[in-house]
Amino acid sequence: MLKQYIQEALKGFKAPKKSCSCGCGGCSEAQPKLALLESKTPISEGLRYHIENSISLQENVFRIGSKKYLQLFAEARMLLEWGTISLDENSKFLIENTDIGKFGIYEGKKVPLDLPAIDEAEYQGKEVAIGKPKRGGSKAYYVYVMDGDKVKKVSFGSGGLRAKIRDPKARQAFAARHNCDQKKDRTTPGYWSCNLPRYAPALGLGAKMNTYW
Repeated sequence: MLKQYIQEALKGFKAPKKSCSCGCGGCSEAQPKLALLESKTPISEGLRYHIENSISLQENVFRIGSKKYLQLFAEARMLLEWGTISLDENSKFLIENTDIGKFGIYEGKKVPLDLPAIDEAEYQGKEVAIGKPKRGGSKAYYVYVMDGDKVKKVSFGSGGLRAKIRDPKARQAFAARHNCDQKKDRTTPGYWSCNLPRYAPALGLGAKMNTYW
C-alpha cells in the first residue's frame, strides 16, 4: 500500500542541480542541498518545487498531515534509499531520525507515524509550544513534547553546554561520550542535549548548526 501511495506522486522529470565539488565543507556551495543525482529519476511536482527553490523538507510547503505532505517525505525517503537524491542536512536528519511518511496500525486503523501535527498543546492548564526548546526551567533549557497523547516537559542541558557549543573538539567529545548518534527519543533529555546546536538561534547561542554535539 505504501509503495502504491508513493507512486501516485511520481510524475515528471527533473535534472539534478550542480553542487560544489571543492570538498571544503565550509563554503555555502559545499553545503548539502536538495538535488537529484540522476537526470532520469521521476519525481513529483512537489519535490521538484522544493528542489528548484532549495526548500528543505523541514519547511514542507504542504499542510502538515495532508496527503501531499506525507507523500513528499515518503518519496524523498525512497529516493534516498535508491541513491538518486541528495538531501540538505535538515531534510536528511528528518528522514534518518523520524518515520514521517511511514504508516502504522493503531486500533485497527492505518495512521501516519511521527506526524508533527500539533504545534501547540495544553500543559497544566496553559497553552505551550510543542518541540520548541527554550531557556530556563530546572536545568539550562526545557522543551514541551508529545509523549503519546500527553504533553511532557523535558528539562535538559547545563551552562557548560553553552560555553562549548562552538568548540569542534568539545562537540565531538560530547557526542561520543553521550552516544548522540543513538539518541532518537524526543521525550528524553539526551535527545535534546545532543541536538542542541540545531536550536542555537532560538536559545540565543548564535547561528544554527546542523550537527550533533
